[in-house]
Amino acid sequence: MFNEEALTIVKEKALEDHIPIIMDDTLDVIKNILEKENPKRILEIGTAVGYSASMFAKYAPNAIIDTIELNEERYNEAKINVQKIGVEDRINLYLGNAVEILPTLNFEYDIVFIDANKGKYPVFLQEGIRLIKSEGIIIADNVLYKGYVMSDYNKHKQRTAVRHLREYIKEAMENPILESEILEVGDGIAITKVHK
Repeated sequence: MFNEEALTIVKEKALEDHIPIIMDDTLDVIKNILEKENPKRILEIGTAVGYSASMFAKYAPNAIIDTIELNEERYNEAKINVQKIGVEDRINLYLGNAVEILPTLNFEYDIVFIDANKGKYPVFLQEGIRLIKSEGIIIADNVLYKGYVMSDYNKHKQRTAVRHLREYIKEAMENPILESEILEVGDGIAITKVHK
């Protein structure tokens, strides 16, 4: 049984600990997609503490969710959280670097959600295209990255992330098998339908 109270506690603790979790308005957009598509299998790149995966389990009651987390501490916390929320039987947690784990996966996904290392977004997009079924949807969070991506931002600190996010957007917009829109919701989300 889905435990709403446990979910609220997970969200509040993540916000208190300054762990980046999915924004409410971003989640609203994804909720609409999940309810419309009724996916059977979802891939999430970037688990954090399991909040978004648990929300996906709530909005897509028929879905199995595979989610990858690099940080061992967050992975362990996510494991506990999905148990408390009551969705552990539908969420498979993978610990490790998504760049190494993704090539080992061979499931076919209806939805791929990207919310991890910004510098690796172009790699995640290519793997997402490989793993997604035809007419599936790839959703990438934080693609506008505090507004830097669409500005002439060039400071050293975030330069690599910004460059790779620009690459991601260019590929999502120009690849003939991809149909993409970018919404200025939260920190920017790219929604890409894949026509294989």
